[in-house]
Amino acid sequence: MEKIINAHCHIYPEKIASRAVEGIRSFYKIDRGLSGTTAGLVEDGKNFGVVHYLVHSVATKPEQVRSINEFIASEMKEHPDLFTGYGTLHPDSADLEGDFIHLKNLGLKGVKIHPDFQSFSLEEEKAVKLGRLVRDGGLPLLTHCGDRRYRFSNPDQLISFLKAVPGLCVIGAHLGGWGVWDEAYRKLAGKYDILVDCCSSLYYLEPDEAVKIIRAFGTDRVLWGTDYPMWTHAEEMERFNRLDLEPKERASILYGNAAKLLGIRDPGIGSD
Repeated sequence: MEKIINAHCHIYPEKIASRAVEGIRSFYKIDRGLSGTTAGLVEDGKNFGVVHYLVHSVATKPEQVRSINEFIASEMKEHPDLFTGYGTLHPDSADLEGDFIHLKNLGLKGVKIHPDFQSFSLEEEKAVKLGRLVRDGGLPLLTHCGDRRYRFSNPDQLISFLKAVPGLCVIGAHLGGWGVWDEAYRKLAGKYDILVDCCSSLYYLEPDEAVKIIRAFGTDRVLWGTDYPMWTHAEEMERFNRLDLEPKERASILYGNAAKLLGIRDPGIGSD
C-alpha cells in the first residue's frame, strides 16, 4: 500500500462540528459532507494508507482565533505522530502580533487563511502585514485560492500578495484557484515559487487537464489532500488514480512533497 499524507484537512470540536460543516455546505452550495470531527477524519482515512494529516481550521471572526488555535494544538498534542497542526490568523484582529506569538507558543507549525470566508483580499495591506508576520516568524502559509463569485483570492490577488511578501513559503490550495483553474494555470504555474495542493479540484477537472496543470506547477510542488470534510478518502483517491502519472510522480504527490514540507523524515519515498 502506498504511503499517503493527507495535506488538507479541516477539523472542528465535536460540539460545533455539525454547525461548521453546515456552513461549508451552504457556502459552496453542496448537500453533502462528512462529520468534521477528528474521529471522523481518522476513521475515514485508516484503510487508505494515510500515515499523517495536516489539520487546520479558519477563524471567520478575530475573536475566534485563539480558541481555534488552542483546539488544533490540543489535537496535535493528542495525536503527535499522526497530526501536524496549522493555526489560523485573522487580519482584522486588534492584536495580530499577539495572536501570532500565541500560535507559535502553542507549537503550531504553520498558518491557514481563507480570504473568501474571512472577507478580505490578498491584495490588501492588512493581508500583506499578516503575510510578512508569518514569513518573519519562519512559518509557511496555506491559503485558500479561487472562487468565480469573488475576487479575494484569485490568481491576480495571489500574485500581488506573493510580490509583496517575497520569501514566504506559500501553499496555494486547490491548484492555486478553485473554480478558476484555467486562470491559475495560465498565470501561476511555473511562474511563481509556490506549492499547491490538488484537493477539491479533481472532481471537476478532466484527468488529462489535471495532469497538465499538475506538471506545469511541477510534480515536486503538488500535495494531495481530501479537503475533509468535503470529500472522502475513497472519492479523492479514485479521482487521483485516474491520472496518468508516473510512479515517482504519484509518490511525490501522495507523500514525498508533504513529508518534506512537514519535516517528516523518510528517505527514499518520492525522492531521487
